[in-house]
Amino acid sequence: MASGFFALFDDIATLLDDAAVMSKVATKKTAGLLSDDLAVNAEKATGFHASRELPVIWAITKGSLLNKVIILPLAFLLSSYMPWLIVPILLIGGAYLSYEGFEKVTEWLGLHEKPNIVARGTDDPKDLVTKEKAKIRSAIKTDFVLSIEIIIIALSTVLEQPLVIQLIAVSFVALLATVGVYGVVAMLVRMDDAGFALIDKYSNLPSMWSSFGHGVGRVLVAMLPKIIKLLSVIGTIAMLLVGGGMYLHNIETIHHFFVSWPPMVGDLLLGILVGASIYGLVTGLKRFWQPKAEAA
Repeated sequence: MASGFFALFDDIATLLDDAAVMSKVATKKTAGLLSDDLAVNAEKATGFHASRELPVIWAITKGSLLNKVIILPLAFLLSSYMPWLIVPILLIGGAYLSYEGFEKVTEWLGLHEKPNIVARGTDDPKDLVTKEKAKIRSAIKTDFVLSIEIIIIALSTVLEQPLVIQLIAVSFVALLATVGVYGVVAMLVRMDDAGFALIDKYSNLPSMWSSFGHGVGRVLVAMLPKIIKLLSVIGTIAMLLVGGGMYLHNIETIHHFFVSWPPMVGDLLLGILVGASIYGLVTGLKRFWQPKAEAA
């Protein structure tokens, strides 16, 4: 009886050890995408009134967790019964990310009017709520697409393992893609509050440490706008890289064509080409339907 009890503990320990090893492998495999996920979602989750930043991030986090709850079982079912459907799903996701990234580039170039979704400086409560909800929905949709890619790649690294280890390893990566990413985002958006707190605390204390604390606070406050702008650029490039990468790595003909290119260059170029094509199509359809709508 005792020997069987300890044998069970040994089996559990071995299982957890194997799961930890495979979780580490899966995390390494998806590290690049997790970084892109952070850059994209940090840009999506910023730009709100200070009092609404954390509630908005919490709303996006809940949406991200729901995304994982939906995607995880579907990913396992698809890999088991309809593996042929995985690539088309990834390509659709790649098209969406490429379009979003290219649309952002057109905004920078002044070719496309930037939608007024940012909620800073809005006085009308109804207007603020509408814009806030729109940006939350946009962030959750983008998170859904990135989550598909992250979970599929994580699953591909553990397909040879028993089902229990697959579940533990992929669930760990999925949780990291939400808790880790939005935890960092929450810290970033509160950087200025931490800076103001340091300034307030040390401003009236005549000592070397107070001067140091006051200086750190001013640096934190001054750096936040620059970090947000930088994340906006990085997030846009990340969307184009991930979107283009889905085509580069899942279509053999394209992969062979770009085999001698540096990986990031090929991903970025494809992301721009796919995004530009869809942007042109969407713009053309809008111009085609708009006169009919106005005439009606």
